[in-house]
Amino acid sequence: MVYPLYPDTFWSFKHALKFVSKKASFPPLGLLTVASLLPKEWNKKLIDKNVNEVTDKDIIWADYVFISAMSIQSESADRIVSRCNKLNTKIVAGGPLFTSNPEKYDNVDYLVLNEAEITLPQFLSDLEKGIPKHKYTSDEFVDVEVTPLPSWELLSLKNYTSMNLQYSRGCPFDCDFCDITVLYGRKPRTKSKAQVLAELDALYFAGWRGPVFFVDDNFIGNKGKLKREILPAIAGWMVKRKKPFYLNTEASINLADDEPLMDLMVKAGFEAVFIGIESPNEESLVECNKTQNRNRDLISSIKKIQHFGLEVQGGFIVGFDNDPPAIFKKLTSFIQESGIVTAMVGILNAPRGTKLHKRMQDEGRMLKDFTGSNTDFSINFIPKMKWDELLSGYKNILNTIYSPKHYYERVMLFLKDYKPVKKSFYFNFGYMVALFKSMVKLGMIGEERIYYWKLFFWSLFRKPQLFSLAILFSIYGYHFRKISHSY
Repeated sequence: MVYPLYPDTFWSFKHALKFVSKKASFPPLGLLTVASLLPKEWNKKLIDKNVNEVTDKDIIWADYVFISAMSIQSESADRIVSRCNKLNTKIVAGGPLFTSNPEKYDNVDYLVLNEAEITLPQFLSDLEKGIPKHKYTSDEFVDVEVTPLPSWELLSLKNYTSMNLQYSRGCPFDCDFCDITVLYGRKPRTKSKAQVLAELDALYFAGWRGPVFFVDDNFIGNKGKLKREILPAIAGWMVKRKKPFYLNTEASINLADDEPLMDLMVKAGFEAVFIGIESPNEESLVECNKTQNRNRDLISSIKKIQHFGLEVQGGFIVGFDNDPPAIFKKLTSFIQESGIVTAMVGILNAPRGTKLHKRMQDEGRMLKDFTGSNTDFSINFIPKMKWDELLSGYKNILNTIYSPKHYYERVMLFLKDYKPVKKSFYFNFGYMVALFKSMVKLGMIGEERIYYWKLFFWSLFRKPQLFSLAILFSIYGYHFRKISHSY
């Protein structure tokens, strides 16, 4: 089982990982789950190329190489497929990359597409009979209550900064640039309370302590079940286990409208939530059908969520047809005013199967397939704005928000208002190593050294309970600047 390499992007956190001596941010949860769906008698080996290299010996050892990937991993996946072809090892491939572009992979022996809980058993049954087909697909969505626990025993947890867990699939909203609803539907499908607790237990007994990311497309897609069953159960589990994890997830901005839900999330141990904010321009939100973000004071919603003790991390997009020339300055000002430290800004692209992709095709504006990265200074359709103007404006946003002055301003603004329910001053060995590295790399030789020491002493004496978070943000900022300067 091989997980392809992630390219070096804002999302990879490659430069931040060096401070904590880790090799990757998250393990390949999809492949670990697929491993549990395979016959128990099979001899399985998992190699995450973000952690270790795949050798020819590994490929020759295997009867089958299973590959799962997202679009952004396509280059690495193509290289793995080519090597397997040369070494005559059969390939079984699945995941979003192959599901969205199956016609590109005639050189893959078996395409097991869509949701593995449905199509993988079909493949395994045919394989046992000696009649496997080239492609397995399904229009159905699986009941995720049949999804097994991931095979954590295949993994060395020490290589990662965070573990991950999936509670639900699907999103009730229908943003026209998003392929989540294409892949997983608009009706959120959720695991049972017992499953969630079993997954937490599995990580706990595997020895993990630290961050756990709920990788749901929209964690709050089914608010009723969350409030009634799941969050109270997680909160009770956390107390019983003496709070070994701190949790984060993805959600929509309407989280701000539900105070009891925010309270329950914080009590359950959630500390951060990533939200797709996209644009402060109302016409652009109408254009992309971002209904949940419309007709609201977005800054107030963000501040409210942060006030409840949840750090808001934000996703933003430029390149909408309705973006005016002033959008770049407007978005920069919005990000600064919001106090969103982790502000991920990308250029609009049209993934296959989305409404945006169909509209661009109908208008004759499609250029190529989406690379999977909206931060690589590329666009796969002809934008309404002149490309030079869009690219220049986008670069100006990055150069501003990730510059030491503006970045540390946001960190200070956020920390001044942030009042988490629980935050401790960490003194474990890994944290102390990261702290020392940051003092040398950022405080002595970095372009941000003046801002670093100002934040260092301010947080140490004024907000000591947030000192470790301040150092973490400093390290994040270093990564964001390295990436933006490399483009």
